[in-house]
Amino acid sequence: MKDSPTKTTVKQLLSIPVMVAALGYLVDMYDLFLFSIVRVPSLKSLGLTDEQVLSDGILLLNLQMVGMLIGGLFWGVLGDKKGRLSVLFGSILIYSIANIGNGLVTTIEQYAVLRFIAGFGLAGELGVGITLVVEILPKNIRGYGTTLVATMGVFGALLAFLIVQFFEWRVSYFIGGGLGLLLMALRLKVFESGIFLQLKQQNVRRGDIRMLFNNKARFLKYMTSIVAGMPIWFVVGILITFSPEIGRAMRLGQPIDAGQAVLFAFAAQVAGNLASGFLSQYLQNRRQVIFSFMLGSFFLTVILLLAPFSSTTLFYLLCGCLGFFSGYWTLFITVAAELFGSNLRATVATTAPNFVRGTIIPLTSIFLVMKGYIGTINSALVTGVLTYLAGMIALYYLEETFKKDMSFVEEA
Repeated sequence: MKDSPTKTTVKQLLSIPVMVAALGYLVDMYDLFLFSIVRVPSLKSLGLTDEQVLSDGILLLNLQMVGMLIGGLFWGVLGDKKGRLSVLFGSILIYSIANIGNGLVTTIEQYAVLRFIAGFGLAGELGVGITLVVEILPKNIRGYGTTLVATMGVFGALLAFLIVQFFEWRVSYFIGGGLGLLLMALRLKVFESGIFLQLKQQNVRRGDIRMLFNNKARFLKYMTSIVAGMPIWFVVGILITFSPEIGRAMRLGQPIDAGQAVLFAFAAQVAGNLASGFLSQYLQNRRQVIFSFMLGSFFLTVILLLAPFSSTTLFYLLCGCLGFFSGYWTLFITVAAELFGSNLRATVATTAPNFVRGTIIPLTSIFLVMKGYIGTINSALVTGVLTYLAGMIALYYLEETFKKDMSFVEEA
């Protein structure tokens, strides 16, 4: 063991910027996964059939992800050009208002527009929050900081599930929007990253997205960081989100409830986030831990889709195990932020996780196209195998970042 938390470490981790980033991600994940939980009841209340609930649900999910892709670019560039705090305030205002609007929809068209706007706003929260954390904490403990942020995000998904148990889906959206607006008051006490303040005094290009594509090594580093996170979103976006359809295809004894699948998956991901984060601190190695978690997730996917069982309890248990091994999301975010210099860090840290989320568009497209030919189970399996294979290849080429100093810039 190399590093362990001390009293000073705990004080640094509980500083206002770290806690605001963590609470912001909690609200972010609340909204993001609230739709997965209320997809069926909200669409049925708008008069859609079972078949439309699947097809239009995928449409809304994809529009949300398109919003996140566009928002990721916008907020990331803004974070490097104008500062981390401008993004934190702007993004939460937009997705909080959109969240409230989601509770007022009466047509599928309104729902679609608001999911796009919500996605655009949500895109800025995580990456810039993580950027702020890795820049203000010492390098030997920044892994603890990002673990805290990611873990609080998972609690946001759990909170969404609990709220839905007591409130109608429209009220659940109102609560999410209200939480976001309340958080803005706390953000008034957040201070800007010292590294960014120093960066402003230097004559370097900041937030120039073209720099990610005008250098081969930098471009490959960026792409491998994105692809390495894809298996997480395969689990979340297909296995968990469409667990009712998968359970029906498996002919389980009882229907699968998407809300309970989310509960089991994200309750376990809390433990996975903590385990992967602390293990990487212990080993002083990010890549080894990511590979172990990715491999465990792959084997569990195969078991879920191919093992001959009919118990819904076992299905939920496997969802929980998949959630645990998706806990390397913490390390994926950390590596994305650590890979690049301070003049591109917010751009990368914001776009990379949103591009990972956006991979749900091609993944669901593959899933739906093959579903008509080989069925739901085989389609999910093939999509998963392709995703994990790509993720492991990308991880092989990914740079180890544990001891990397954050005070550097990318040359034009």
